[in-house]
Amino acid sequence: MTGLFFVESPRWRDGRLWFSDWGTQEIIALDPNGRSEVILRVPTSIERNNPVARGPFCIDWLPDGRLLIVSGRDGLLLRRERDGSLGTHADLGALSHHPWNDIAVDGRGNAFIGNSGFDFPGGEFAPGILAVVTADGSARQAADGVAFPNGMVVTPDDSTLILAESYGKKLTAFDIAPDGNLSNQRVWAEVDGYPDGICLDAEDAVWFGDVPNKRCVRVREGGEVLQTINLDRGCFACALGGADRKTLFMLAAKWRSSTSSVETEPTGQVLSAKVSVAGVTQA
Repeated sequence: MTGLFFVESPRWRDGRLWFSDWGTQEIIALDPNGRSEVILRVPTSIERNNPVARGPFCIDWLPDGRLLIVSGRDGLLLRRERDGSLGTHADLGALSHHPWNDIAVDGRGNAFIGNSGFDFPGGEFAPGILAVVTADGSARQAADGVAFPNGMVVTPDDSTLILAESYGKKLTAFDIAPDGNLSNQRVWAEVDGYPDGICLDAEDAVWFGDVPNKRCVRVREGGEVLQTINLDRGCFACALGGADRKTLFMLAAKWRSSTSSVETEPTGQVLSAKVSVAGVTQA
């Protein structure tokens, strides 16, 4: 699929790839035959020419099937009800006034959300935090000192959260308690690159998008590189899906590193490649 702007947060669900386009402020679902549907347009107070500055709008689902959407600039976690109505699940503004980014939800309904810690793009770097929003909508800080928290996944047994620290050039793991508390922070893998969006496969390896190096990389715990797929533009995120979950979807766009933004032209694409190891089923 082409003609997109800043594509992020891919998720495979109900036979389609769901993702967000920050440039158009839309959540889109794409089927294997290339038919796309705009599921909703995210309301936000931010209207800027830079597509990065409008987002993030990252997505995941509660165990009961309701969609959660991070309205990152407004500091809100939104919830889409089954009738299509949209409301506030949690207000994150008290935890940080900086932009909120990616989200991962465990099987108990705990939603983990990363905060950049500084005004991205264009601001001076500072460490960020992770928040947890429990199923009742209460929010609290779960971890701090993370270097631009980005993509996240929860292991199928709900025991571990794996986080991409883009500015730390590493993947970090935490143990998850039933109440959503995080502990035992540790380096899962140091990588030669800048991990962005990530996904997990059935052999416990992680695929990560790497924007500056224009590639998607598969690594195992400890950092061994298992496979690399090179692209002609930055890879922002990835997801495993398809009928057998062996299709790797890669979300890519051209990136202007000198201005910390994507092109204002629609260079965003959804790409796919067949891989040998299936993705895990989300919690």
